[in-house]
Amino acid sequence: MEASEIKHTLTSLTHAEEPRRSDKMVYMVIERHTADVLHLKRSPGIRSWSLLVGIASIGLAAAYYSSDSVIWKLFYVTGCIFVALQNMEEWEEAVFDQSKGKIELKTFSLYARILTLWRKGHEKVLLDLRHLRDICVQEEKVRYLGKGYVLVLRMATGFSHPLTQNATLGHRSDVEALAALLKRFLKLGASQQQPAQEDEDDFGDEDEEDFEQLGMEGDDESSDSRDESELTPH
Repeated sequence: MEASEIKHTLTSLTHAEEPRRSDKMVYMVIERHTADVLHLKRSPGIRSWSLLVGIASIGLAAAYYSSDSVIWKLFYVTGCIFVALQNMEEWEEAVFDQSKGKIELKTFSLYARILTLWRKGHEKVLLDLRHLRDICVQEEKVRYLGKGYVLVLRMATGFSHPLTQNATLGHRSDVEALAALLKRFLKLGASQQQPAQEDEDDFGDEDEEDFEQLGMEGDDESSDSRDESELTPH
């Protein structure tokens, strides 16, 4: 096999492992992918917009066919819109920056934004990239809709944080593909296991030193007691 054919085969295998592009991905969209930065985005899906339109339509229909006053009609429409916004998914972003050693998770909630009169609604979480040890797919139960899947970041401190606040329904392969991409980008594996192994070695060395120190103290005490017994007259 010629060198060009080998190169073409390796390239095709590499692209086969890549997740689907931004226009086809369901869990998160790849906004930017460089050697040092991986920027992911997630927007409310069709389910959220369908709920918004459906519940708002119920309020409009109730107001249209009702013989109540205008105030009550406005209450019907406003109440249904707020219920729809409460059940709507958030806009979410995740930025993995290897040059800065940071993981930045952003969340924007339209419901919280409107409820607090634009004072709140943005949330930001910063994590230390050096403490990241694993990325795994976790199954969650979505109320009334079945099972969903979400990526979970496991840190060296024993603390875990979900990559997104909302799980995606019925697309485990898409979530697993994104997890594989993140592991390749961050080079998780042997390079991340070395610090943990070094910590275990350090703890082992400290334990051995403690045992040796205890043994020396025991020998000193036994020798002192033996000297005292020899000096004591019978």
